[in-house]
This record gives sequence, structure tokens and C-alpha cells, in this order.
Amino acid sequence: MARPTRPAEDAGKRDRWLALGLLLALLAVAYAVLIHPWWTVPMLEAGARVESLQERELRQRMQLQQAPQVAQRLAEVSAQQGARPGFLPQSNPQLATAALIQRLETVVAQASPGNRSCAITNRSPLDPGTRERYARVVVQVRLRCGTRQLATVLHSLESGAPRLFVDNLNILAQRMYFDPGRGAPSANGGLDVSFDLYGYLAPSAETPRAP
Repeated sequence: MARPTRPAEDAGKRDRWLALGLLLALLAVAYAVLIHPWWTVPMLEAGARVESLQERELRQRMQLQQAPQVAQRLAEVSAQQGARPGFLPQSNPQLATAALIQRLETVVAQASPGNRSCAITNRSPLDPGTRERYARVVVQVRLRCGTRQLATVLHSLESGAPRLFVDNLNILAQRMYFDPGRGAPSANGGLDVSFDLYGYLAPSAETPRAP
């Protein structure tokens, strides 16, 4: 019996390898068309969602564990701010302006009881006209005061609480000035004083500013 020739064996091997390659190609096409979009991609997306939810749950657990420390720190900061108030406590600029004027009147009355040596001749609200991080409340003030009384008024305004500031201070010395306590001109040298008195609203009390 005659054996197959060598070229016939090589052709058979090529056919088998070609068939195997075609089978692999068909399997790859079937995976790309049927399995990957309908099974692999959804599973990968589901795994990513699960991982994201697990990370979110971990962050929430850590935040809950830190809640007592955060609450304690917040209480400490609130207590410190309450002991040393810096912002005006009023809820809007109108109330804060009225409080500024009342504070000014109280300080002047304490520095000069009965307005004998110091009196307010003008106090009017002023729009600051600038956009700032914190809303500013400003009152324009004009006084007729003696030197000692003026020093007392300015010190009391800037050293009290809530924190107030004096700006645009102008002082004119007068050889003759009207003494409100005597109802007649005085020759003991008074001062004509004008300045801006202002403070800041707390962030929670700020009103929106127009752009």
C-alpha cells in the first residue's frame, strides 16, 4: 500500500490550522457581537457602581464617626464668637443701622451727660457703594465736642462689642462753638468732627447684592 506523499500531508496540516483560525475568528466575532455588549459591559458597569457605592458608604461612616468631634468643635467656636462678638448681630442692614445710631447716641451721652460738652449734629445712613465679602453698614456722623469728650467717644466706639470702626475722620478746631448744655456760644475751643462709623453683618445675615 502506497503512503501519502509529503505535499499532501502539508496541505492537510494547513487546512486544519486554517479551520482552527476560522473557528477562533468566529468565536471572537461572536464574543464581540453577542457576549461583550450584552454581558461583559453590563457586568463591568455594575461592578463600577458597586465599588462607587462602597466608597460612598465608607465616607459616610467616617463622617458619622467624626460627627461628635465636629459638633464639639462647632460648639467651642460658637462659644468663642459669643464671648467676643465681631459681627453686628442684626439680621438686616436696616436694623443694623438703627443699632449703630443707638450705640453712637449711648456713647456720646456717656461721654457727655446731658450733651453739655458733646452733641450729635448729624447722623445719616450711607451706602458703602462697594461689593465686599461681608456686608458693611455705614453711618455718617458729625459731632460738636470738646477734645476730651471726643477721645472718649472714639475709644468707646472702637473698643466695644460688636466691633465697630471709624473711618474718614475729619477734625476742625473752632475758636467759638455752640455748647448744647448752655444754649450759647462758648469760647473754650471746641471741635467740629465728622467720620464714618461702620460695622459688618454676620455672614448668615448678609443680604444679596446686585451684580
